[in-house]
Amino acid sequence: SEVLAAEAVSCLNRAMAALRDIWEEIGIPEEQRLERTDVVRKHIKSLLDMMVAEEESLKERLLKSIALCRKELDTLCRELQLDPFETEEESTILQMEKNLRTCVEVLQKQKRDRKQELKALQEQDRVLCDILCTALFSIDPGSVPSLEELDCYRRHVASLNSLKEQRREEFVTHKRQIILLMEELDHTPDTSFERDVVCEDEEAFCLSKDNISALQNLLQQLEARRALNEAVCAELRARVLALWDRLHVPQEERQSSAVH
Repeated sequence: SEVLAAEAVSCLNRAMAALRDIWEEIGIPEEQRLERTDVVRKHIKSLLDMMVAEEESLKERLLKSIALCRKELDTLCRELQLDPFETEEESTILQMEKNLRTCVEVLQKQKRDRKQELKALQEQDRVLCDILCTALFSIDPGSVPSLEELDCYRRHVASLNSLKEQRREEFVTHKRQIILLMEELDHTPDTSFERDVVCEDEEAFCLSKDNISALQNLLQQLEARRALNEAVCAELRARVLALWDRLHVPQEERQSSAVH
């Protein structure tokens, strides 16, 4: 920088010497030469003052940016539950401003990513809770979730998905058995729940704990009715056989009636 400054002074001296030579060749009087020299001085001073002011303005903007970045970093670190950011005090103003601005951009992206993931998890949670009739995961939607909270939320949603698949499989299996039993017992669904089980779209059926329990109870009731009917049939068959024997009914007549 000292070499460049010396070269600038040398350029200025050469320019002034050239101007003096031109003025002398033209024949400009000494008094006017002094006036012109003063104009040149003022022009150069004004130009340099303007350049200095611009650089001072740049410095102020950088310092203001550093202050704003530090304030923003403090806020982001609190929101993201991170340790306070520490800057390298020995770095230059320009380098410090660049480092702080870069850090702000990185943390802002982390904040956006966490908020977006939280929103996606909440949407999945709402859908699953509607299907399973369970309560929503407890988390503040207005704050920035920590990494631990997001991980806990992910595992919660995964467990709900697993529970949904388990209950869906149980519902489909029980529904198939219930339909077969109703057909076998010649039973027409006569309650709203039975109609929901038999006629409702499988995707629309609420897989709540109470509904699954009611489904199991319905299946057990139908199985009990079938068992009771089978016992009554067995008893009636035994009585028919006994009567055939007492009445000495021929085998041919017995076979013609056996199909019923």
